[in-house]
Amino acid sequence: MDLLQKIRTIPTEPGVYLYKNAEGEVIYVGKAKNLRSRVASYFHQGRWEDSKTGSLIREAVDVDYLVVANNKEALALENNLIKQRKPRFNILLRDDKTYPYVKLSLAERWPRVFVTRQLRKDGSAYYGPYFPAHLAYRIVDLIHRNFLIPSCKVDLTRFHPRPCLQYYIKRCLGPCVQNLTTPEAYQEAVRDVKLFLEGRPTDLSRSLHDRMEQAAAAQEYERAARYRDLISTVEQLQERQRIAAAEGDDADVFGYHFENGMLAVNLFHMRAGHVVDRREFFWENLPEFDWSETSDGAGSPATACHPERSEGSMHVVGTAGRDEFLDPSLRREHAPEDNQSEQFHPGAFFSALLKQLYIGQPYVPRHLYVPVDFEDRETLEDLLAEQHAGEGARATRVHILVPQRGDKRSLIDLAGNNAKQSYDQRFRVLKPNAKATQEELQEVLGLPELPKRIECFDISHIQGAETVGSMVVWEDDKMKKSDYRKFIIRTVDGVDDFASMREVVTRRYKRAQQEEKSMPSLVLIDGGLGQLHAAAEALESLEIINQPLAAIAKREEILYVYGQEKDPIALDHHSPVLHLIQLIRDEAHRFAVTFHRKRRQMRDRSTELLEIPGVGQSTTRRLLEHFGSLQAVKQADAAALSAVVTRTQAEAISNHFRK
Repeated sequence: MDLLQKIRTIPTEPGVYLYKNAEGEVIYVGKAKNLRSRVASYFHQGRWEDSKTGSLIREAVDVDYLVVANNKEALALENNLIKQRKPRFNILLRDDKTYPYVKLSLAERWPRVFVTRQLRKDGSAYYGPYFPAHLAYRIVDLIHRNFLIPSCKVDLTRFHPRPCLQYYIKRCLGPCVQNLTTPEAYQEAVRDVKLFLEGRPTDLSRSLHDRMEQAAAAQEYERAARYRDLISTVEQLQERQRIAAAEGDDADVFGYHFENGMLAVNLFHMRAGHVVDRREFFWENLPEFDWSETSDGAGSPATACHPERSEGSMHVVGTAGRDEFLDPSLRREHAPEDNQSEQFHPGAFFSALLKQLYIGQPYVPRHLYVPVDFEDRETLEDLLAEQHAGEGARATRVHILVPQRGDKRSLIDLAGNNAKQSYDQRFRVLKPNAKATQEELQEVLGLPELPKRIECFDISHIQGAETVGSMVVWEDDKMKKSDYRKFIIRTVDGVDDFASMREVVTRRYKRAQQEEKSMPSLVLIDGGLGQLHAAAEALESLEIINQPLAAIAKREEILYVYGQEKDPIALDHHSPVLHLIQLIRDEAHRFAVTFHRKRRQMRDRSTELLEIPGVGQSTTRRLLEHFGSLQAVKQADAAALSAVVTRTQAEAISNHFRK
């Protein structure tokens, strides 16, 4: 049965259809209220013959389908299948590191708190997502200061001889050293942190009050005072939350700018009536499809998309994994009479964008403001409301609105104006602001402060010969060449990049400790996980902890942050942050290669002269210093050589090179 015959047998019920190629690979997933009508519409005369690029139908040889009860189920199933099958015409954009979460590692003997951007089934509790991103870091810092639960990367499976600085400045209970704390006291602090992160301030205050009274009755006044301070902090936070809740509802506001086949979208997150964060998405190099709109509002094949990393969302407890894929379906209106095949359809776009942003997510604001209407808007509203009711939460109606006037329309216009600015910044290649790049670098890598100094290391050799290391310095938005350093590897024989990196980092920061110099904002390693861990071992051997450390892998251009190696960061190739890191990495590589080449040349020169009988190290050095190069020595006659060496040596050298 060929494809057209099979289409005639497809039912007229709601469902999802899957186009497959000759290898049986799913290349496109779509949904429809009427499956037969929707799939057959792809083959109407003139619909696919004039497609300019990447025709779906020319590649499709089979179609499969799944029937569901209603259009809401079709929406949800389409979204899930796109994530599972990753069809080529539904360009998948994994954005699973967009939102920061607070992780409480309950599976460990001594649980710790971290900021992470990816959820995993590892026995830990995850709280979030939070935005703006620095809110998660502020919350973790508050936990350090008040509950004394650490975020350090110290190995807590064994005891250490002494605690780190965090213990002495009263930001850690010191589980790394025996007898500084007890498992009971530590678990009590962990329970308090759980209540705090779960948003149960009343239960936490009641528990703290009870413990404060018990400590006071036992005349443990210092302990009672600490509980009193904790109660004060919790009550202040609770009061702020009440004020915020009374100020307004939560909403997400969308705006876009489309020009020359490229698209920029801005998403404003409003919480409690205030804009608290903004996200940017970009699509470029859009394939030119000639697809007309269909009666059921289903989207056409998606276009190639390249979204920018972004931050966002509200404080919601969540433990499930999070994988966001953006697959907006951009349709081209087939209108031969006015040649409008390249027209952009924002309704189809926002239909697909909202589905993939919100279906299956732990939190959806009550209001979504979009600039254009789309056909399945009400169906999506019902699905999002049922989604949260199904999770055990109180059913809250989600309103997808298209304001035409008033304050809400002004918000959409504001988002649209910002999208225009984002478009110019991205596609018109404007020079990014230096401070903005530093702030983005701080958020991307989770640095505790704005990066002011970055020290980058690289290793260079040829099959283990003349191995050298380099360190370059970026400071105050420029390379600081006066602080560059070269290293000749002394303790490593043969090819061992990891041991060489360990030696270089150890020597650099041991010297810095001796000279009492401050550590950089970031230590950057040119290499992958092996080099990263070698550098981390070097820092640990010097008892330097909580030092921001990252590596950039060659070719893939993936960033690995120490402590979060399972969550590598793949920055967009247009990102100013990636450009800055590449600039520093390339300079370290250039500096190392130049030094290595110079040492290799000196070695080669010395080796050939030393092969001549009667010529030793000191004679070789004098010849090279006098003539400047080995080539000049080769061209010199015996008389010229006699000005530097004895007559016998001069004749031996001249005869050697003549042969």
